[in-house]
Amino acid sequence: MSHDKKTLVVGLTGQTGAGKSTVSKIFVENGFTLIDADHISRKVVEPGMPCLEELFDYFGDPIKNSDDSLNRKALAKLAFTDKRNLESLNSICHPFITEEILAKISDYSANGHRFILLDAPTLFESRAADFCDLIISVVAKPELRCQRIMKRDSITETEARDRMNAQLSEDFFIGHSDYVIFNNEDCRQLFDLTAEVVDKIKVYYHTKYHTSN
Repeated sequence: MSHDKKTLVVGLTGQTGAGKSTVSKIFVENGFTLIDADHISRKVVEPGMPCLEELFDYFGDPIKNSDDSLNRKALAKLAFTDKRNLESLNSICHPFITEEILAKISDYSANGHRFILLDAPTLFESRAADFCDLIISVVAKPELRCQRIMKRDSITETEARDRMNAQLSEDFFIGHSDYVIFNNEDCRQLFDLTAEVVDKIKVYYHTKYHTSN
């Protein structure tokens, strides 16, 4: 990724239900500028957007509401129960999402933001990892994740496990990350572990670019 030499882009990803959103908030509280890929992914499928029209063309009426908006629940059911559907969904959406992410990185870099956090659940699948200087993954035990997803999204255990099974393995996240945060305990420990990673990244930045705090 060719962004300003004094802008550090950190990719944040991990398993669904592992606690990535909490980690993201801690980074923002410590001076990181957030690019939320989930927010962008919702923006690109708003009514009238080209990405949404491509989804309608591929998946048809089952994912279309009466007002021509996206039926997210229907799309999720199709995507998380069929690997081919998930791959098609990603191949349609990722180019639109990537374009928005690159534009935001360029804008923030041009305006002097030194630390950018790209919070992206599909960081690897979308190849957004290519834009990052460092990558952090958040992981947790399967049973903990399942309970968190059920509570967060008000869905059944079967639906939660479908979403878990649609993701990359824990070993993949661990093997492809510069830092891994294990969120198997309480919020206090998660805060401490994340703060430690924040400090290490800032030391890395100041050492790399020979800057002061």
